This record gives sequence, structure tokens and C-alpha cells, in this order.
Amino acid sequence: MATIVTELDSLQLVTVSQPLDTKRVGRPSTVVRPSQRHIAVAVYPDTDAIAIGVVALGGEVLREFRFDVESAPTAVHTVNTLQALLRGLELSDGGTVLGIGIGVPGLVDARDGVVRVAPHLDWHDEPLVDMVATATGLPTWAANDATCAVVAEGRFGQGVDEDNLVYLNGGAGGIGGGAIVGGQLLSGVNGYSGELGHMLVNSDGVHCHCGAVGCLETEVNRHDLLRVVGLADAEAGLLEQRLRDTYGTDPAVTAAVDRQLDFLGVGLRNIVNIFNPGTIVLGGFLAAVRNVTQERLQETVERSALAGPSSEVRIVSSSLDDNVLIGAGELVFRTILRDPASVSTSVSSAGSESDSEARRVAAS
Repeated sequence: MATIVTELDSLQLVTVSQPLDTKRVGRPSTVVRPSQRHIAVAVYPDTDAIAIGVVALGGEVLREFRFDVESAPTAVHTVNTLQALLRGLELSDGGTVLGIGIGVPGLVDARDGVVRVAPHLDWHDEPLVDMVATATGLPTWAANDATCAVVAEGRFGQGVDEDNLVYLNGGAGGIGGGAIVGGQLLSGVNGYSGELGHMLVNSDGVHCHCGAVGCLETEVNRHDLLRVVGLADAEAGLLEQRLRDTYGTDPAVTAAVDRQLDFLGVGLRNIVNIFNPGTIVLGGFLAAVRNVTQERLQETVERSALAGPSSEVRIVSSSLDDNVLIGAGELVFRTILRDPASVSTSVSSAGSESDSEARRVAAS
């Protein structure tokens, strides 16, 4: 451990100092903190905005930029926005960008970083990793947005010390999920696992864009909740408070929330029976539904799922505001932590058009 800390310190990835309190008995432990000099840039394109964060080792979002869009951004628009921001980005103390991590609301092929489909963005076979790496000259990684989020929750959020964790997020573009099973991120053959928004919850439901009927994200969606409380998409941040103000007193709101709660309970029952998680973390508007209805979701799952796996599962709301950006940053840092010496390689190769292998990396 000391050798790793020394190596990270020499590469200026962490700072090492002595504790202020030296009155304790025994040899004082050194204090190790992530450095803010060498950072990752995280990107999260969604239907209503492109979010870009400056992320430090340790999951700290130093700065966040949000570029609102009137319609879903194209892959080219996303790359151009990132490129423009990087040109104007100022880092203190001669810091460097180690790489780019991207969380995509869609299927990202782990072998080549191609976004096979991001339905709500209308992206199909977009070579996103290669596009970003070519435009920026920086090592680039990409993964599904909920996969990024479950990594962040497992390392810095509600899933710390939890080896069996499922994350389920509700956003403008639908519902995504990610799972950590036995301490390992579940990725699948091509990195496509975690499409929990497309599990069947209503055989008499409406058609989903995926071609199926009654998917979780067609029966449980943000749009219907915003509509019933009279909010526009741009006002989604007010959803939970508006639900708190009207749930239980406004019959239309109460009926809409209860309907979505029931179908969400079906989805979580399936997740509990299949994955046997210790913790399920809900993000986005799903967290709002849970928070407003208090313990009803937990009680529904405990009543409907198998007694064994439901007996100890914890259903909680995310405590991280930027878990997708944090997880996208981790796509960069996990490579650094596996091989700290690669920091010098990454920095020296940034901008080099000849070193395509260093620039084009896909992560599941």
C-alpha cells in the first residue's frame, strides 16, 4: 500500500501530508488526498442537455457545465461542444487532462466504443469514442450512463462496502440500470447488460420504442409525472417538491404516482428475485417517487418478492447528484489506478495523431 501511495504521489495524482493531530498514541498515519492537478473530463449527453464535468480522483466533481438543448444532441454536436469547452478550460498549477469518460444513455459496444443505439438521442452506430479521441487527442472511454452511475454509487455513494448492488435511474430519456454482483460490475458479452428499463411489467401495456410491449420505462416515466403536476421538462428539478405538495390531496396526482409505484414495484420485485442485491439505489425521478411515498415501495417489494432475497434488501435514493459524471470519470481513473505509470504516457500522447491506440479505448 505504501508503495502505491508513493507512486501516486510522485505522479502528483495524490497529495500526502502529516495529520494535524499528533497527540495520539502510536505512529500517526499520513493523510492521503486526491490531487486536483490531473483530472478527467466526464461527458453526459441526454435529451435535454449535454453535461460536462471536471472530475478529480476520488469522485469529486470540481466543476460542472450544462449546455441545454432544444432537441436531442447529435453525436457531432456533443463532440463539438466538448472540444469547444476543452479549448477554454483552465486548469490550476499546470494541471493536465488525463482522459475523457463518456456516459451514454444507450448501448455502447465495449470492444470498440461504438454507440450501437441510443434510442432517445436517435443515435445509431456512432463511433463516439473514436470521434472524441480524434477531436481531442486524448485517451477516451465510454459506457452506458447507468453503468457509470452504479460504479459511482458503489465507490462513493449508497453502495459503499456493498458487493451486490443494483442502480436504477429515471431520466428524461427513460430508465436505465446497472448491477454489481459479487463485487464485479456486470457487463455482458458486449457491454450491453443493465437494460432494466426494458423488463416486462405490464403485458397489457403500451408499445415501447424497442418494439416490445409494457416495458418498465413505458409504464413508469417522467413525462407523465411532469404533466400531471403541470411542469415542463425544463422544470424537472421541481418535480419532487411538487409531488410532495400534491400527492395525497390531488386525486389525479395521487392516481398517477400510485400507478407508477405499482409498476416500479413489479420491476424491483424482478430485480430482487434475479440479482438478490443487498442494496437497490434509485436515481432521478424514481428517487422522487420513492421519497414522496416513503416506505411503500420497500413494503411492496418485501410483500411481493421471494421471502429469501427480499428479507434484507435495502431500497434507497441516490445521495450523489452527479453519479453519471463521477462514474464516467472513473472510466479514466480506473485505468490509471491499474497502471499509475500510464499517466506519463497519457499526458505525452495527448494530441499525438500517430498514437491511435492510446486515444481509442472503449470501456464497459
